[in-house]
Amino acid sequence: MSTPLPRFILTLTCADVNGIVAGVSSCLSTNGASILESQQYGDPATNLFFMRVVGVSADIALNDLGEKFAPLAARFDMMWQLTDAAIKPRILIGVSKFGHCLNDLLHRWSSGALPVEIVAVFSNHDTMRKVTEWHGVPFHYLPVDQGSKAAQEQQILDLVHQSTADLVVLARYMQILSAPLCDQLSWRCINIHHSFLPSFKGAKPYHQAHDHGVKLIGATAHFVTSNLDEGPIIEQAAERVNHSMTPEDLVAIGSDIESQVLARAVRWWAEHRVLPNGSKTVVFR
Repeated sequence: MSTPLPRFILTLTCADVNGIVAGVSSCLSTNGASILESQQYGDPATNLFFMRVVGVSADIALNDLGEKFAPLAARFDMMWQLTDAAIKPRILIGVSKFGHCLNDLLHRWSSGALPVEIVAVFSNHDTMRKVTEWHGVPFHYLPVDQGSKAAQEQQILDLVHQSTADLVVLARYMQILSAPLCDQLSWRCINIHHSFLPSFKGAKPYHQAHDHGVKLIGATAHFVTSNLDEGPIIEQAAERVNHSMTPEDLVAIGSDIESQVLARAVRWWAEHRVLPNGSKTVVFR
């Protein structure tokens, strides 16, 4: 049985001009790489071009391929990344008392369905310690109150650095991050919001939705910014509800939606499918 060839993922963003796709294809083929998948999008609103390529490099090492690609990237002034597809990003998860999203991520990770390495979980409550440690993942209890917020956020940053985490995932972590922390985690922190943004912010969103007689409930996974719940959206989903359902029914339905939406956002990020586009994202699904 032959050994699978090493795969790479190339992502790039640049001004939308003629010749990009031809240049990328020619450069890769000339240097012994073959393209397995290719997706591209030109945004007429921003005049930016986005591309994601999955390929195999049988005749050239990845570092050497990057050196060969660099002149083309400079010619088109690209922001680009060339990654070994076998390397799994390292994620640090934050959670509070609601464990459905954490449980879902841990299960998908332990079953091999989520292509990441979960390096640790932190929480301002001790509630999720047992399930976290049962999966063999370190748990860090970081209590916080109004007077200790800055020190607790420094502990979170220390965890990011010590664990060499590539991404922080807020899996119903019910604390608002300060602007300085949001800035330090820019484009490296994903949150799940329990509604279609910007509707029903604050406490008990499903009870607010119930009081308003909504017919759809949903969830939003987005990057965290200093503007609360207004970061670039990665994924959303919704489900129909009706007048006969209680707030508890909505909570149960919403918990399932949140888990699915967050898992998709994390997986797409891990597979280098999510590219920044100003206040929005391009997601190659």
